[in-house]
Amino acid sequence: MPKFTFNLPDIGEGIAEAEIVAWHVQVGDKVTEDQPLADMMTDKATVEMESPVSGIVTKIAGDAGDVIAIGAMLVEIELDSVVGNAAVSKTKEAEPKSAVVQDEDPLMPEPVAMTEAITSPVAPAAEPVVASTSEKITASPAVRQRAKDLGVDLVDVKAAGGHIRHADLDAFLTYGSKLGYRPAQMKARRADEAVKVIGMRRRIADNMSASKRHIPHFTYVEEIDVTAVEAMRADLNANRGAKPKLTLLPMLIVAICKTIPQFPMMNARFDDEAGVVTRHGAVHLGMATQTDTGLMVPVIRDAQDLNIWQLATEIARLANAARSSSVKSEELSGSTLTITSIGPLGGIATTPVINRPEVAIIGPNKIVERPMFVGDTIEARKLMNLSISCDHRVVDGWDAASYVQALKKLIETPVLLFAD
Repeated sequence: MPKFTFNLPDIGEGIAEAEIVAWHVQVGDKVTEDQPLADMMTDKATVEMESPVSGIVTKIAGDAGDVIAIGAMLVEIELDSVVGNAAVSKTKEAEPKSAVVQDEDPLMPEPVAMTEAITSPVAPAAEPVVASTSEKITASPAVRQRAKDLGVDLVDVKAAGGHIRHADLDAFLTYGSKLGYRPAQMKARRADEAVKVIGMRRRIADNMSASKRHIPHFTYVEEIDVTAVEAMRADLNANRGAKPKLTLLPMLIVAICKTIPQFPMMNARFDDEAGVVTRHGAVHLGMATQTDTGLMVPVIRDAQDLNIWQLATEIARLANAARSSSVKSEELSGSTLTITSIGPLGGIATTPVINRPEVAIIGPNKIVERPMFVGDTIEARKLMNLSISCDHRVVDGWDAASYVQALKKLIETPVLLFAD
């Protein structure tokens, strides 16, 4: 039978190689035309490669995690028949099915933080087997179940006459056990698992390592009273009609965009090789979003031109696209500033990692209600810490602190968010 070699096609401008994320076939498998062969990840997207012919797979290029050059052999297929051989003559490249990209770092809506994981298949660990007890040892079902829950082999428990009671088990746990035991109700310990760092998880690891390696980070944290802005948000939601429900994020983005003109050094990208900092006029806001495959950063284009309702709609659209792997590659690059949060998990303070080559990343933390002096009285107020990490090569501590104070003023006096 003739064999057809399917070489890795050119899957993107300027792409020289791609990583094998997952195989959908193995040697010996029968494939049909257009059947998925493998998922390949580039710097921009994950692309599903399809078979251009039908036949039997006789060779594959490597394992998940291996990097293959464009034009190199990906799969070798033994053709079914002469009909299949004729198919070789036509050029057919696999089209991208979806774009799941990690173009940079750690947001919100749910995030909008850091961090989730591609694992290599690992056979499920067998449940540990408790050594069988001696036939001479007797115990009630309740005692046997308790011993099983504790991870105790009844053979090791001493009892007069061989019939084990709860008191005998208690004595063993207190005095006689040198092996240790599991707390009651705890299930057997799971086996160790080796997880290969590939695909998006490796992209995240590479991006984060490069950011920490090249950028001298510093983080500034300030407490903000969000009582008034939360009350305004509740009022707006109560009268929103068909408009999307507001979270705090759109209002925070409005505050970020309104203060950027006074602090242009925050909305910038630093080309450290060329030694050039580009201060951008438009705010293309990266929104760190947690997905099943890891952290992605879709970008809200020209955020400064959108009102809070438009921002809420765009936030929901991008977050859903990221989590459903339908986000476009162009929606995952070009951000000038990033916002990140671990959403409902909260946190007192964070030290977010900058989304290189940007120079700053903003991290709102959880809202808590605490007593606070307001003039001469003590009131229950809603408070939130706001973190910002900056590249100390181009942003001074004074600039970061002054910028956050400007944000604080707008958030604590939310009517200013809507003032020209």
